[in-house]
Formats: sequence, C-alpha cells, structure tokens
Amino acid sequence: MSVYNAYLSLSGSLGVEAVRDERLAHRTSYRIGGPAALSVTAHTYPALVHAIEVLDKEQVGWVVLGRGTNVLVSDKGYAGCVIRLGREFSRISLEEDGQVSAGGSVLLSKLVNECQSKGLSGLEPCVGIPGTVGGAISMDAGTRDEWISRCVSSVVTFRPGSGLVRYEANDIEWGYRYTTIPAGEIILEATFELSSRDPKEIAADMEQRIARRRRKQPMGKPTCGSVFRNPPGGSAGALVESCGLKGFSAGRAQVSETHANFVVNNGGATANDVLIVLQKMHEEVLERHGVDLLPEVKFLGFD
Repeated sequence: MSVYNAYLSLSGSLGVEAVRDERLAHRTSYRIGGPAALSVTAHTYPALVHAIEVLDKEQVGWVVLGRGTNVLVSDKGYAGCVIRLGREFSRISLEEDGQVSAGGSVLLSKLVNECQSKGLSGLEPCVGIPGTVGGAISMDAGTRDEWISRCVSSVVTFRPGSGLVRYEANDIEWGYRYTTIPAGEIILEATFELSSRDPKEIAADMEQRIARRRRKQPMGKPTCGSVFRNPPGGSAGALVESCGLKGFSAGRAQVSETHANFVVNNGGATANDVLIVLQKMHEEVLERHGVDLLPEVKFLGFD
C-alpha cells in the first residue's frame, strides 16, 4: 500500500483536492478521532472515477465520509483514504411535477428547508437530522416510524469498476436503518417524489418535530446520534435506561441523562472512552433482558 504515491498522483489531478494526515475529529459530529492517512475531495464524476482508480492501483483502502454524523473514528485514525463528494454533488434541482433531485453531498437540512420553502411535502420526518443526502439514503434515515425511503423515487450510484448504476425505489429493499444498496457503491444522487402543501403548514409540522427532538435528545454536546438500533418492537434507550445506566461514564464519554441511547462527548472524550461505555450498555442489556443490541454507529479505523 502506498498512500504517498496515491497522494502524489491525486494532488495534481483536475477536480481533486488531496490532503495527508487530516485529523478526523474535525470532520465528525463526535469531535473524536485520529488522522486519516489521506483525504480526497472529488468535485466531479470523472475526478471521483480517477481517484478510485488510483487508490485501487496503489492498494489504498478507502471509505466515503459525508458529515461524519454517525461515525466513531479510532484514536489512531484511519490508515486509508477518506473520500468526500464535492461541488458537482452538492446541487438541488426542483422540477415542476414535484420531483426533487439532490446530490449525495447535499446537506439533508438544506434539502428539507428548500422543499419547505417551495411547498413540497414529504421530507418533514427528516427535519433536525444532521448529515448528507447520501448518508441518509444509505441508512434509510428518519424517525422510528417514518423513513426517507417513503418518498424516494430513484437513486444513482457509482459502482467502482462498472460505472453509474440507477436504481428505481422498488429495486431497493428498505428497512429500519438499512438498505440493500451495496456497501461498495457510492451514492451520487437521489430523486424524491413529493406532494404539494402550504409552506406554512410544512413549517409548523417541522417546528413541532424539532421541539420534540429538543425535549427528547441531548443538545449542546457532541454526539453521533443514536448508538444502537431499536430492537423489533422495543426501544434501545428504554432498555439501557432500565439498567440504570443514564449518566454512566468512562473518561469523558457519558450515557446521556436526556436519552439513554445517546453517548455524549463531555469534552476531550476518546474513542476508547466511548467504546467502554458502549460495551457496558450492550453487556447490561444482554444480561438483564437477553437483547443483543446492534450498533447504529459506524466504526472507522478499528482493528
């Protein structure tokens, strides 16, 4: 593996920005994590194809990182390359028939707000959810009961070695924090089928949802969102709370006092601190309730 050779090849390439040893704590909502050996921003589709070809040739592992909102990065960092989608993938296109297309790197909050201003309804359950459109599609983001997939019309991905792939919504199996879009494909664009509604009504709906999130979720401290998926018919937060773990801490990481399925960074927490807390939560719930909680947070750079 030659990260240095990949860096040399990509740093002078059109439409590519390449940086070595970028600290990922600055690129994640947790504000935790060591450096990525290489970070690449691809601003165009040809630039993205070229970057993947170079990385594969140099045998450098890679991962796509949007806003890093549901990721825990190792304290050692990541030995491969972190790829971000740039300008060409940050566009929103609104059609007259209620269809809206958004690039994979578009902020979900920007898309939700723009649709509201145009009187286009359907994405209200996504209000207050951080991250990008690509990330939201990949994990079928939303609330416990309403997911972004309900208004997806189609998705375009890049399949390394093959090229562009277009999926109609019914080509994809959607589930709670799950889709069958292959993990090795990069989500470039999604198109949504939305309905017309009074912008004031949409805004009121969104305000109610935001207020509910503020009451039920920790605010003001770095988190990665929910750390465990809700088990079928149950609540991960309720299970953790029943074990008396609200407020449990290791180092500077702590189970939130507001919502027991959130682990907050109290300032200066390490990835190891978070892992200790997650392990405690998992073990206690398994022992007391026999429920094997599955992580919702993704792990990067761990052995």
